[in-house]
Amino acid sequence: MDVKTLCLGVLIQGEASGYEIKKQLEEGPLAQFCRAGFGSIYPALGQLRAKGLATWTEHNQEGRPDKKIYRITDQGVEAFRKALCKKPSPDRVHSESLFMIFFQGFLDSGRAAEIAGAYREAYRQIAQHMREADLAEAPGGRRFVHAIGLAVYEALIEAVERNRHLLSEEVDKGTAAAER
Repeated sequence: MDVKTLCLGVLIQGEASGYEIKKQLEEGPLAQFCRAGFGSIYPALGQLRAKGLATWTEHNQEGRPDKKIYRITDQGVEAFRKALCKKPSPDRVHSESLFMIFFQGFLDSGRAAEIAGAYREAYRQIAQHMREADLAEAPGGRRFVHAIGLAVYEALIEAVERNRHLLSEEVDKGTAAAER
């Protein structure tokens, strides 16, 4: 999903500043399956505005630059609906932790297990936070995504625990190849 569509998804829920959009994509209900930084959010908002899919109003802030609050237009709602009709791309896992562990042979002894432990703990905290969420009044789609997300995190935790013994193998083919 492109950043313009992510921005429209946040704006369809209510008006927001660029900072608030980034927070929704980092900490809100969308954070677990999409990301975007300021370097892509602000250009996307400019493109949405140029195409008439969003508008903005400036709000004065004392001692700070004016804040722009973005609002989706009717055309933006229609563009968002069309974007949701496209075939979704296959899911991909983006993880610096897994990237680093993949190259275990280049890490100091025990570092891969340390990274895996921190990885597992981070997902335990996320899963616990998700278990505490009250979604009784949330629409079915949000409850569905929440349930899938929780199942994924619980499966990741279980997989780390079940396979952590593999990280005790200190020498792998990467180290052997690098030493030649």
